[in-house]
Amino acid sequence: MDHKTTALVTGASAGIGAEFCRQLAGRCQVIIATGRRLDRLEALAEELAGQAEVHPVAADLGSREGRTRVIEALRQKGPADYLVNNAGFSTLGPFDVLPLDDQQAMVDVHITATMALTRAALPFMRELGGGAIINVSSLASFGPVPMAAVYCASKGFLNLFSESLQKEVADAGIRVQSLCPGYTMSEFHDRDAMSAFDRQMVPAEEWMNAPEVVAASLAALEGGPVVLVPGEGNRESARKGVARALSKLEA
Repeated sequence: MDHKTTALVTGASAGIGAEFCRQLAGRCQVIIATGRRLDRLEALAEELAGQAEVHPVAADLGSREGRTRVIEALRQKGPADYLVNNAGFSTLGPFDVLPLDDQQAMVDVHITATMALTRAALPFMRELGGGAIINVSSLASFGPVPMAAVYCASKGFLNLFSESLQKEVADAGIRVQSLCPGYTMSEFHDRDAMSAFDRQMVPAEEWMNAPEVVAASLAALEGGPVVLVPGEGNRESARKGVARALSKLEA
């Protein structure tokens, strides 16, 4: 049976994840779209009907059961040529005041799920002779952000994990990318946990939209950097964050 070019996208019910599905529909025959909101995933599948065969999988990647469900979907509908580890969220507040369970859930989604799905997908990518893994990190991974300590730390993990993994799999034709968007227009800031965030505090020119971010990511898979920061303004912010970190080492 001929292999169908396949993508697995997590956090696909909105924002960057949904946009990855839309843009990968031009590259893939099959898309496994996962997220917590089945109605959104089904609507996306209907939107992309005729472009790609979309399989909605409702799962909470913060739970072992949810991760197992997605890995089983990958086993049945894969193997994946593209793996987009996009699922994520943030809280806003002092670490010692916010519920620890919320912080742990962030680690489980950003780190544990990324590791589990990558581990499940990689052996089959090696057999296929190539593939691409995109881990959606954040501009916040380049420096400390008060009130978002665990978010920054977990996204920083994704950068180093991606860079190290790329060195391991480069000879297998597998491309690894850590995508670090800045402020992106989506539902990310609409969660109750982010109620203290005011979009008006961020100048309009600092915002990007999901189609721009995803297009930059996919365009950079061939020959681009492992850690990719879309948008020149965001890249300047990242450079400043790295410079601050180096200055502390030299002090």
